[in-house]
Amino acid sequence: MNIKDLDLNLLRLFDAVWRTRSVSLAAQQLGMSQPAASQGLARLRAVLGDALFERSGTGVRPTPRADRLAQAVQLALGTIEEALNVSQLFDPMRSARVLRVHLSDIGEARFLPELVLALQRHAPGMRLEARPLAHDKIGPALDNGQLDLAIGFLPEVTDTLQQPLLTDRYVVLMRQGHPVALRWSQLRKDTSASPDAAQNLLAKLEFAAVRTHADTLRILELMHWQHRLRLTVSHFLSLPAIVRSSDLAVLMPRNFAQGFAQAGALAIIEPDLPLRDFTVSMHWSPRFDKDPCLQWLRATVAHLFG
Repeated sequence: MNIKDLDLNLLRLFDAVWRTRSVSLAAQQLGMSQPAASQGLARLRAVLGDALFERSGTGVRPTPRADRLAQAVQLALGTIEEALNVSQLFDPMRSARVLRVHLSDIGEARFLPELVLALQRHAPGMRLEARPLAHDKIGPALDNGQLDLAIGFLPEVTDTLQQPLLTDRYVVLMRQGHPVALRWSQLRKDTSASPDAAQNLLAKLEFAAVRTHADTLRILELMHWQHRLRLTVSHFLSLPAIVRSSDLAVLMPRNFAQGFAQAGALAIIEPDLPLRDFTVSMHWSPRFDKDPCLQWLRATVAHLFG
C-alpha cells in the first residue's frame, strides 16, 4: 500500500480504538458518532487488509497485526502533535478543556479546593473531573487519555513521568481524652520509661481502617496489630466522626489528621511506625508530556502544592 492512501484521521481512530479497546469510547474521545467510527474502521481495514480488531465481551481486542502497528502509529502521531504544539500558544483563559484527575477521597479533600480556586481565577472555562481509579488502572488510563493527571502516594504506578509534591507521614488519630492519648503524653515526658512502654501502650488500641489504603493495613500487620482491627470502611472522610464518638483509633496521613484535630475533640500521636513516611507525587504519561494544556496544569499543581 502507499501512504497517500491513508487518511491521518483513520490513524487517530485506530490509536483511540487500540487504547480504549472500544469503538464507542474511541468515538466519544474523538467527538465522532459511533457509526462514523465504525465506517472509518472499515475503511482502514480495507486499506490494510486486516480485521485489526475483533469483538471481545463488551469491547474489542486487537489482532497481532494491530498490536504491531500500534507503537509505530503512536510514535508517528506523537511526533506530529509535538511539532504542531511547538508553535501553539496555550491560553488558559480561553480554554474549555475538560481535565480528568485521579484523586483518592482524602486527596480530593486536600487538593481540590485550591485547584478549583486556581481554575476559577486563571482558566474559568475549564472543567475538572475527579476520577478515582484502582491503582493498577491508573497507568493505562493516563496513557490512553482517559486521565490527564494522577496525584497521590502511588508506588504501584510505574512507566509514568512524575514529580514529587509533598512529604507526609502516618500518625494515629483518636478522640481527646482517650486513655492511650493521655498515657502517651505522660510517656513522652518520662525519660525513665522503657523503650517497650510505648509499644505496649499502643498494642492496647483498637483500630478502624480504610480498605483502599493498603499501606495502613500493612503497617498494622508489621506491628502485629491486625487482630486489633475492628472496623473497615471505604473512605477516610467517614472516620473522624466515628473516632470522635468511640475508642477506635485510625492510622491517617498527618496532613489530614491535623485538619480533623483542629476541628476539635480529636488527638494525634506520632509513634515510630514502619512505612510511616511517604511522598505524594503527580504522575502523567510520556505520551502527553508536550501537551501545552497539561504542561500548564502540571505547572499550576506544582506551584500550589510543590
